[in-house]
Amino acid sequence: MIESINIPTEVQQQVTPEQAWHYHIIPKLRSTKIFEFYIDESKNLLQTTEELEMLFDENIKLIIAPTNLILKSLSKYYRKSEASKKRKNTIKADINRDDFLLFLINEANSIDSSDIHIEIYEKKCRVRLRIDGKLVERYVLKREEYPALINKIKIKANLDISEKRLPQDGRIFFTEGNNKFDIRVSILPTLHGEKIVLRLLSKDATEIDIKSLGFNSEQITAYLEGIKKPHGIILISGPTGSGKTTTLYATLKILNKEQTNILTIEDPIEYTLEGINQVQLKENIGLTFAAALRTFLRQDPDVIMLGEIRDGETAQMAIRAALTGHLVLSTVHTNSAWGTVSRLIDMGVPPFLLASTLSLSVAQRLIRILCPHCKKEEEFNNKLYPNNYKPPRKITKHFVAVGCEHCFYTGFKGRKAVYEVIPVDTGLSENIKENNFNIVHLLKERGLKSLADEAFSYFEKGETAIEEIYAILLNS
Repeated sequence: MIESINIPTEVQQQVTPEQAWHYHIIPKLRSTKIFEFYIDESKNLLQTTEELEMLFDENIKLIIAPTNLILKSLSKYYRKSEASKKRKNTIKADINRDDFLLFLINEANSIDSSDIHIEIYEKKCRVRLRIDGKLVERYVLKREEYPALINKIKIKANLDISEKRLPQDGRIFFTEGNNKFDIRVSILPTLHGEKIVLRLLSKDATEIDIKSLGFNSEQITAYLEGIKKPHGIILISGPTGSGKTTTLYATLKILNKEQTNILTIEDPIEYTLEGINQVQLKENIGLTFAAALRTFLRQDPDVIMLGEIRDGETAQMAIRAALTGHLVLSTVHTNSAWGTVSRLIDMGVPPFLLASTLSLSVAQRLIRILCPHCKKEEEFNNKLYPNNYKPPRKITKHFVAVGCEHCFYTGFKGRKAVYEVIPVDTGLSENIKENNFNIVHLLKERGLKSLADEAFSYFEKGETAIEEIYAILLNS
């Protein structure tokens, strides 16, 4: 009896998700003489063999496998959206086809992938998709097929196909049927050739609800109170890919009123929202964050959103905008909410100006949520915590990831943001003026939870696994 099915990417890509789901088959081996498949034991072998021989024009060998194992393998190797499950599409993922790039983008979009990585190495090339923050290998290409794909992408992004030594950045506006979105193209010369990353952008922000992002009740109250102020600066910190832009757009959606003039400068524009004036950063022609901000101040704005504060000049301009009666929203790369204060001071912002303009400082991280259908409870061992971490409460049981058809056998289903929200009151402003950053006791007095505290709460409630919050606890 077959107990498990493991297939390499080279074999997996010989069959489309539509074919695999329609016939309940998993490819096992393809040689010059025969094409072998595992097949669901409930299927008609004779009829399926005849149809597959016509479809692939090859000799077919079918190996019977238990239904539950086939379903598990289909969910694992051929992840599909609900919409695509209803189609009976038999397009083969063939790199030589003119529509392979179109096929790849559509597939990534249908399974909510955020990035497509196309990479070349000494002996092979591969395509990986980022799903829920993790990269999954989807296709393996031959080296001789790689240049054609790269050139197709360069042509669509209006890039120089003859330039292979320098990095290039471009943009593709993708439209097919009801699918309309931007793709940011980044090309990097590596040892064996050019690596391309395609980021799928411009999702419609109208569906984002700030109450579903991950704020607890105290945090959402403090945050909504902070954004009601007519002026000041609100900063959100966190690493790349932690959901800062989503939080900003959920905020803009609330602020987006007919009587309010909202301007944004971003790199890239990741969401679109009707009623907001969005500007794309173009540093090569001098349209920097600081240059855009200068113009913004002459555009009679009420709310300004800066994609990121990267340097001292931008920081100074953001503070100036907040001082002159505007609400400024932006992001900074720091490890904690209070760390943004020292970061801006390091950039050259005078502490007394920061103290009078900073309204709210937020830090966030994304964690994967355990699949409710298959998570399993186990005894907890304190050795699983990072060294020197002292948990606020004792844990005797915890949940671990298992994997089922609902979560494509990853053990996780969806992600949520973990937040640390610090409303800057008079007492904290005085500490900023005095350059006093040791304020842990003040935050505890105010009942403000840290990132580690919030992450621990998710773990304690059994919503996530210890490995998902380990890095957050490590930095606590």
